[in-house]
Formats: sequence, C-alpha cells, structure tokens
Amino acid sequence: MNALHIARESPAQADVVALIEALDAYQTALYPAESNHLVEIGALAQPDVRFAVARDAQGTVLGCGAVMLAADCGELKRMFVLPSARGRGIAKALVDFLEREAAAAGRTVCRLETGIHQAEALALYEGAGYRRRGPFGDYAEDPLSVFMEKELPAGHALR
Repeated sequence: MNALHIARESPAQADVVALIEALDAYQTALYPAESNHLVEIGALAQPDVRFAVARDAQGTVLGCGAVMLAADCGELKRMFVLPSARGRGIAKALVDFLEREAAAAGRTVCRLETGIHQAEALALYEGAGYRRRGPFGDYAEDPLSVFMEKELPAGHALR
C-alpha cells in the first residue's frame, strides 16, 4: 500500500462531506430508511466521537470511520472506503486506528451494526475478530442488520 495516513480530522471538510454523501447514497440504495442507522455529520464532531480519515500521500481522501464512545463500549460507525481504493487494507487500518482510539478512551469492547447486504464489511469485521451478537443500545432486532462486538486486547491503545 502506498503511503497511507490515518488521523483524527473534522468531518466538516468538503472532501470528507463528499465521501460521507457517497456512503449515504450507497447505504440508501441497499436498505430502506428504517434499516439505515446513519449518524449525521454534525454528530461526528461531538466530544464523545473519534472521527478518522484515511488519505493517500497526496492528501486525497480515501476512507473514513468513527468510533462513538458510549459508557460501556465504543461503537464503530460511518466506515467507508471509496470503491476505487478498496482491496488495499485501508478499511482494516481504519478499524485498527479506531479500536486504538476506543481503548485509549478506556473502552474494552467495540460494537457495530452493519447490514446483511455488505459481504465485504462482514468479512472485514469477522477477519478483525468481531463476533455476531444481538442488538445493543437503542437498536431493535432487524432482519437486515448484523450486530457484532469484539473485546479489545489489554494494551491495545499502546500499539
């Protein structure tokens, strides 16, 4: 993979907003509104959210993701890599970065909700050690949703 840079950034940047809009369009095409659990861009800038952006050596945005810090866990949200940038390990690098952010904030578990029509996402999360579980937080049972969690290893924030 050519020079990949992942860092916490503001979601309120034109190139990042365009990326999130592409994610919204992708999700909207796959799932009905009641099965889309989208987080608004403004919410991604809140103090209890760690929002990360992946960029190439030229500074071009390639992907993003967030971890929302609940009292008992970190929840991965808004994970997306541009289709043209997939297959280069960017999503895995984003997951690793966000897990470290959650661990640094004292969380020992990461959870997520994704959809049944996203085989690549399911493979990514399963490969990263996430296991299926039932709904958590404010989520209800949904036949189009898959809920997962992973215990973060001790010292994960230090890597």
